[in-house]
Amino acid sequence: MPFYVAGASLLGGYLQGESAKSAAETSAAAQRDAANQAAQAAMFRPVGVTTRYGTSQFQTNPQGYVTGVNYMGTPELQAMQSRVDALNRSNLGYAEQVPGLYQPLLGGAQTLFSQAGLGLKASPEQMASDWMQKQQDLLAPSRERESAMLANQLSNTGRTGLSVAQGGGLLSANPEASALANARALQDLTLASQATQEGRNATNFYGGLFGTAGNLTSQYGQGLSGGFAPFNAGIATGTTLEGLAQNPLDVGINIGAKGMSPGAANSLLYGGLNAASTMQGANAYNPFANVLQGASTNPALGSAINQYRQPYQQAQGAMNQYGASNVYGYGGQGAQPTAGEWSNQWNVEGGI
Repeated sequence: MPFYVAGASLLGGYLQGESAKSAAETSAAAQRDAANQAAQAAMFRPVGVTTRYGTSQFQTNPQGYVTGVNYMGTPELQAMQSRVDALNRSNLGYAEQVPGLYQPLLGGAQTLFSQAGLGLKASPEQMASDWMQKQQDLLAPSRERESAMLANQLSNTGRTGLSVAQGGGLLSANPEASALANARALQDLTLASQATQEGRNATNFYGGLFGTAGNLTSQYGQGLSGGFAPFNAGIATGTTLEGLAQNPLDVGINIGAKGMSPGAANSLLYGGLNAASTMQGANAYNPFANVLQGASTNPALGSAINQYRQPYQQAQGAMNQYGASNVYGYGGQGAQPTAGEWSNQWNVEGGI
């Protein structure tokens, strides 16, 4: 490939590359600009607010980004907060004393748990038998006195050995002694029927002790929780007051959030990106580079260049043969020939 064709091709490629680079840089700058505009449209811009109970302020840097926030209640609100805090310190002291105040409940519950456990170790039948035995033990002294009094009475009246037939296959017995024995037997039957019920009652009683002990334990827990009720009420009141002071901050944040426009930001961003992408191809086009590259591959251009190059080549050969001072034109230093001087020679530019 002739040097001039290669040079035109290289120059055209270089120019086209420079155009593509410039177009890419322009497109990138346009995309950054679109992104910056979108970020500005979507930026959070809170505002300071003042209410009856407080004020809020927002600090931003030169780029518009929030770097700090603060809020402050009015002097009246701060005075109320101080009074509530002082009262709540006293409430916390009371809550610390509550466990000692309710300790008897916990001690009584522990005692009842122990008694209920011991009482329920025996079955209802065993408890009925134990109850019956206790009744017999209670009646024993009085029955001994009754027997002694009857024996003394019979002895004094001379009827100690008196026996009367009872009939029905029963042996003869002393009427007074028989009456006393029958009365005691009837009493024992009555007590036996009561013993069964008493055994059941004892089981229910000891079972109830568990419930009573549980209630005492529950009351102890409720007492502890109740001891914190004044303190919790003070905390709730303090939180309410703090919320009144903080309300301007929340209002300012809400106003700033409402000022944000994600939809507009997206429209700016994607619109700018699409525009940059569309213009990149047009910006990358270099008509001069295309002409050079097209010309380097055009045979007619090469033929025309060769046509004009031949005289130069002939003049160069003549200078090599006759010297530059004897050659006119195309780099020669000789004088322009005249018709008189060269009447017998060819008279053309560059020839002798």
